[in-house]
Amino acid sequence: MNNPGMSRREFHIRITPRDAGRRPAQLLAEASGLSQAAVKDAMHKGAGWLTRGAHTRRLRRQKTLLREGDELHLYHDPQVLAQQAPQAQLLVDEGDYSVWVKPAGMRSQGSKWGDHTTLTRWCELHLEPQRPAFLVHRLDRAASGLMLVAHGKSMARQLAALFEQRQVAKRYRVLVEGKFPLRPLERVFDTPLDEKPSRSSAQRLAFDAASGRSLLEVQIETGRKHQIRRHLACAGFPVVGDRLYGGKAWDEDLRLAAVSLSFMQPGSGEPKTYELPPQSLAWGDWPA
Repeated sequence: MNNPGMSRREFHIRITPRDAGRRPAQLLAEASGLSQAAVKDAMHKGAGWLTRGAHTRRLRRQKTLLREGDELHLYHDPQVLAQQAPQAQLLVDEGDYSVWVKPAGMRSQGSKWGDHTTLTRWCELHLEPQRPAFLVHRLDRAASGLMLVAHGKSMARQLAALFEQRQVAKRYRVLVEGKFPLRPLERVFDTPLDEKPSRSSAQRLAFDAASGRSLLEVQIETGRKHQIRRHLACAGFPVVGDRLYGGKAWDEDLRLAAVSLSFMQPGSGEPKTYELPPQSLAWGDWPA
């Protein structure tokens, strides 16, 4: 147990015969000094965990009865728990998976401190009929655009395999600082990232002389962390709003959006293409 005076604290309890059959919120409240209401809120937001045997999972159900040998965990961070998730938009529900428009500021995945601001949790709470949600691929928190969410473990594995095998065509709209060249028509960036092969290609769609910015269409063949942002920044064209890699406009959101996903649907083999609705790319007068 950490110092109770710290804002971020974690608590771990081994269930003894005396505590078997008790409710998790009661025990965690006693161990942490938090109210049961605060513990229940943290559990609902994904900060509570249960280890039973060799498996550890998030624990949200307040009525779960504990067994001897179980381990309870609470990761309590008031700043994380106070965060609110922007609203995601359902584009298509295909049953075994769905396609969503993730807004800037929403996380793709959570951490041990909570998952209530993630796309997967949003799906579980808002998709009807309700289904479990499994992450298939990632999009930077600061970025926006299309994401796939699987609703079964088998479909999650199949969709994830498509991404791993580079069988998903991904297109992005990116607003960058500077006048991106028109020649060659498509510029390729293949500088290794994190000592791994990386390949992106970009072409200019529009240029605004007044702002000195270019709108690009970017495609990636690999999926390294912050790949588009790093490749463009290294080339001298940082993404607008990029606080990590040199974007000048610190008061603007990151201007990077996933606008198209194409692949062969697992099972049916049917070709599928999903496009971001133009109204979802609200970048002023720039074309979608």
